[in-house]
Amino acid sequence: MSGLGEIPGVLNVLLLDSDGKRVAVKYYDQKMKTLAQQMKFEKEVFTKTQRNNARGEAEIALLDHHVVVYKFCADLHFFVTAHVDENEIIVATVLNAFFDAVSLLLRGVVEKRAALENLDLVLLTIDELIDGGIILETDPNAIANRVTMRGCESEATPLAEQSLSSALAIAREQLTRNLLR
Repeated sequence: MSGLGEIPGVLNVLLLDSDGKRVAVKYYDQKMKTLAQQMKFEKEVFTKTQRNNARGEAEIALLDHHVVVYKFCADLHFFVTAHVDENEIIVATVLNAFFDAVSLLLRGVVEKRAALENLDLVLLTIDELIDGGIILETDPNAIANRVTMRGCESEATPLAEQSLSSALAIAREQLTRNLLR
């Protein structure tokens, strides 16, 4: 798929729970059209990686004609897969950007319940990270700011630098401004 002069890309992004069940997934591989194919692939990826303890740095595995880069946190398993010819460092960078942006958006509570409660943010994170398999952004702060629509105004503070009280104060101010219009 990728080679000299080609744009690096990914085939899918998977967020599975500790039982291998879907939390959030996006497929860009044209060969994975049916739900049955996708579920079979997810089971294969989960089975191949579940014995490893990828709780620190991202780990890499080969599965058929795919390179799978993955990382676990609490009861969530993060995966990014690409064609076997893709550069593993690029795929790992995408995985780390996904993980770090989700961590920022969930305010450090990276677990299944928080991800499901904020599924819209998780899915928007994937959309800001990748479009049609093409990597758009790998800066987690930029991704989190786009997802939350921050950075549109020049005085906006990056999400990572906001405390909970200042975030609530900004939300209260914006709500008041909108109600007075």
